[in-house]
Amino acid sequence: MSDISLQITIKEENGILFKRCVRKLLESTFILREKDEKLFSFVSRESNRQDISEYLRMIGFDILVDVKTGVSMLIVSEEDEETVGLKRANVITFSTLQYHMLLVLWKVYLENLGYNEGNFVTKGDLIDKIKSYGVVPTKQELGAAFKLFKKYSLINFDEDDHGEDMKIQLYPSLQFGWDIPQFQTVADEYLKRNETEEETADNSEEEIQQISLEDYEEDEV
Repeated sequence: MSDISLQITIKEENGILFKRCVRKLLESTFILREKDEKLFSFVSRESNRQDISEYLRMIGFDILVDVKTGVSMLIVSEEDEETVGLKRANVITFSTLQYHMLLVLWKVYLENLGYNEGNFVTKGDLIDKIKSYGVVPTKQELGAAFKLFKKYSLINFDEDDHGEDMKIQLYPSLQFGWDIPQFQTVADEYLKRNETEEETADNSEEEIQQISLEDYEEDEV
């Protein structure tokens, strides 16, 4: 392994923004144009991005900036992806229920994309959408998931508003909030559930047809 060296020079007027960006990335993984335009503008500049990247690589991380979607995010440095003993501190293991909710949130985000400035859904509409997929979270589970998603800049909402008309803003960072193996598991559960529902519907239809045929034959006798 090569020696670790850090050679960056931050101009005095950029010092505060540099510190805020690094702390924001370590705290919540994402810096979003929609949410923190000033910070996103700072990390989007190539020279600033390189300085932040150089600094983060000292602790095994790096920064990815996607100007098109307005998302910058903390990632594991390529040099340390396979390093044993380094905890992947920015990887959160969501519960299966929370992953179900993330899938619904992403679907709603895509459905709303391009219609209005910002991407919003009311709490009531979102709950109905979640339940339509056979997922019925309790009030406590829903609240805990919302707070967790907000902490990591996947959604935003007013925590003092508890009504069904509460607006929830959906961020493009939702597309990056996946752990692929767990995503596959949840997706497979959906597929199995759909197959079971289709088989049940087909069997019910066959039973109805059979009963109708028997009734018809009895009438003929």
